[in-house]
Amino acid sequence: MFKLWATIRKDSLLLIRDKVGLILMFVMPIALVLVITSIQNSTFELVNENKIPLLVCNKDAGKTGEEFIATLKQIGMFEITQVSNSLSTEALNTTMHEKDALVAIVIPTNFSAAINEKSTEVSSKALQEFGLTSDSLKRGETKKINSIICMYNPVLQHSFLQSINGGLSSAIQIIEGKNLVQHMYVTLNEKPMPETLQMEILKKNISIEEIPAAKDGSKSIPNATQHNVPAWTIFAMFFIVISLGGSVVKEKLSGSYIRLKTLPTNYFVGLLSKQITFLIVTLSQVFVIFSLGIWLFPYISLPKLNLPADLIGLLIVSLLCGWCAISYAICVGTFAQTQEQANGFGAVSIVILAAISGILVPSFAMPQSFAVIMKCSPLYWCLESYYGLFLERGSLTDILENALPIVGFIIIIQGITIVGLKKKNLI
Repeated sequence: MFKLWATIRKDSLLLIRDKVGLILMFVMPIALVLVITSIQNSTFELVNENKIPLLVCNKDAGKTGEEFIATLKQIGMFEITQVSNSLSTEALNTTMHEKDALVAIVIPTNFSAAINEKSTEVSSKALQEFGLTSDSLKRGETKKINSIICMYNPVLQHSFLQSINGGLSSAIQIIEGKNLVQHMYVTLNEKPMPETLQMEILKKNISIEEIPAAKDGSKSIPNATQHNVPAWTIFAMFFIVISLGGSVVKEKLSGSYIRLKTLPTNYFVGLLSKQITFLIVTLSQVFVIFSLGIWLFPYISLPKLNLPADLIGLLIVSLLCGWCAISYAICVGTFAQTQEQANGFGAVSIVILAAISGILVPSFAMPQSFAVIMKCSPLYWCLESYYGLFLERGSLTDILENALPIVGFIIIIQGITIVGLKKKNLI
């Protein structure tokens, strides 16, 4: 026990002297969590809470264009600003940049006439099919509706633009449905539809209640903090490869391994010492970053981190993730010939593993060909385990299928490390 304690003290002193390593292990992940969470939270608020600035150039002479604008306001997705109907496309483009508008639309000149004519023709066809009217209506060629031009800022992502198009399409469908019902009522009753009846028909829509599929039945909606804090904590854990991997290489180059073989002890004591020391470091990373999410984030207008109900499960998952990161770092240090190799390969490999695991890019956004590749990354299983606790509100038993592969990675990596040490005659 004394030998183990002595080696732990030695590794702790080496760690404290490694100022760059400590910065990479603590300062960098804290900065990443703050920056990425702030950016994603702003995006969530833009989509879910804030209205999208929308410029409207209404060239339509009829009342349907105004009804379309009123419908867009009722949807609640847009902050509408009407501009002069005499603006050209080029002038509207300039106005967008001046007003910092993300989207602008142009309502065509024949919008009202074409919508009304289409509604008349469709209602007549429908009533004829029902046998309620004769085919006495003289039909001509339906006027072609010029497309509603939608101009958007190139910085908008495709998924965000699809949401905007969905809002515009919904407004168009409401206008078309309203005109169709009015024409059918007038044809049957030969008088205008009462406004109260029109409101009753169009307003009573079935609502949509959003409920996250949490395993504990909780209805709390996950936020940017719940997504980012666990993800970047894992990234921070694995980035100890810079400090720990370099430490292993330094001991090899300095001859520490050979000197240890002349002492009445076993190198496995030193290996265990490194794992205990850095396991404390990884748990410290978890504590620091999670504490920021709980206590600091609310003071900087970011959502608070809500810890899962199963705190024991959270501790076990954190231990497994930290141990897996330590195993990987020691393995890199074992096979690297220089500190530069350990630092370079370690940093690049962690970024690549983070990218294919869903930390940098969400797993659902990856192509199908990555379905197998991402499961080869230990960071993927660490992330899925954390998400099972934080987002799905599950317990340890619910995430065993994700936690057990982490244990498998630890065993495999530790085995590869021991084989490498024996081949180099270091143990």
